This record gives sequence, structure tokens and C-alpha cells, in this order.
Amino acid sequence: MNTPTMIKKLTLGGLVLALCLVTHAEDSAFRPIFNGKDLTGWYGLNPHTVVKLEGEKKAETLKKMRDEFAKDWKVENGELVNDGHGPYATTEEEFGDIEFLIEYKTVAGADSGIYLRGSPQVQIWDKSQIFDPAKPTRRPHLGSGGLFNNTPDTPGRDPLVVADKPMGEWNSFRIRQIGARTWVWLNDKLVVDGNVMENYWDKTQPLPAKGPIMLQTHGGEIRWRNLQVREFGAEEAKKILTEADAKE
Repeated sequence: MNTPTMIKKLTLGGLVLALCLVTHAEDSAFRPIFNGKDLTGWYGLNPHTVVKLEGEKKAETLKKMRDEFAKDWKVENGELVNDGHGPYATTEEEFGDIEFLIEYKTVAGADSGIYLRGSPQVQIWDKSQIFDPAKPTRRPHLGSGGLFNNTPDTPGRDPLVVADKPMGEWNSFRIRQIGARTWVWLNDKLVVDGNVMENYWDKTQPLPAKGPIMLQTHGGEIRWRNLQVREFGAEEAKKILTEADAKE
């Protein structure tokens, strides 16, 4: 083999190796936040029931929800399962700028969601529900993934496209939260494109810098699996926001 050919092959091999290392690094950056075996790292909380409570009454209610968590949540076949009742599954860990992967499967009439930094929510619907003109801001027929607790008719409040799979099949979310801005892909389709998630608890303020991930339960069985998080450093988060701003 002549020297130029050898150099070319070595260079190509180095590029392939570098690409593999980068890909592996990105893959390994995700880490599970549910172990598939038990409820370790999670507790029960419905923030709506305690937001106006104080002192001893609040402490008692918070303890009761923690104690009752395992009554309505269980682990089955590596899946986190809720029977449609009880407090929301809440991470002990708090998160800031992240990319979050999660799969879910639910039942007809579903109404659930994912809270980011403890604030509602990336919405989950049964898209076959019929639109009720008497409730004009409730739009399940537009599909899941929208920021339902934002002000109606603002960007991101309803999803860009209907991306839900038929009822009974697994759906996958990829959610990116940087600052107050949210991106949502449902089944690999972009449904929210970097829109601001309003702070439900105080709309005059942005989302808090950090908070728990919460899985809402709302009257029907829902199953979750493959929960993984990747955290963004400050430079990467800034780069993503700069690129998003340049597209606008």
C-alpha cells in the first residue's frame, strides 16, 4: 500500500472513530430517573391541594400524600403504573435545563400531563374525544403535547400537529426545557417549537430555575416507561437559544 493511500485510510478511520465517540458521548449523557423496579427516587404530591395551605396543615397534607403514594402507583413489567387516582408521581431530584425522554400508554378518555419544574404542563389527551363548544379552550381533538396551562391561543398552547398514536399504543415524548422555553416532540414530530411555558402558579414570573418532574394522574390508568434525562450545561443551553432566536 502506498503512503498517500495509507494516510487517507488512517484519516478516514480517525474520523469514523471520532464520530462514534461523539455519538456515544451524547447517548451516555442520558441517564434513567426511574429504575424500573420500585418507586425509589419518587414521591406523591398534588401541588394544587397544598398551594394555599400553610404551617402544620400543609405539613400533614404533604406527609399524607407521601404515605399514600404506593397505594395508587406501582411498578409492573418495568413500567411505572398509575390507576387514575392519588397524588402525582414526583421526582425527589430537581432539574433545570434538560432534555427529557419518556414513553406513555393510556386509556380512552385520558387526561394527563407532565409537569416541568413543578409547573403544569405538557398535556396528554385522548385525541378521539369530541370537541365541546361549551368548553372552547379544551381541545383534545388537536392532540397531545401542547402547553395546556398557557393562556389560550398563545403560541405552544395547542400542538402544531396531531401526532398521537392510536389509543392503546405506546407514545414517546422528547421534551427540551431551557429557561422558560419548551420544545416538545411527540412520536418524532415537533408539536411545540421553543415557546415560553408560563408559570402556572404566578404568571407574572418566569418558571423557576429548577424543580421536579411530575407525572399527573387524572382519572384513568396510565403507564410510563423509559424515563431518561440529559442535563444541559450553560454554554450548550445558550447555543440552543441563540440558534432558536436566529430562526425567528
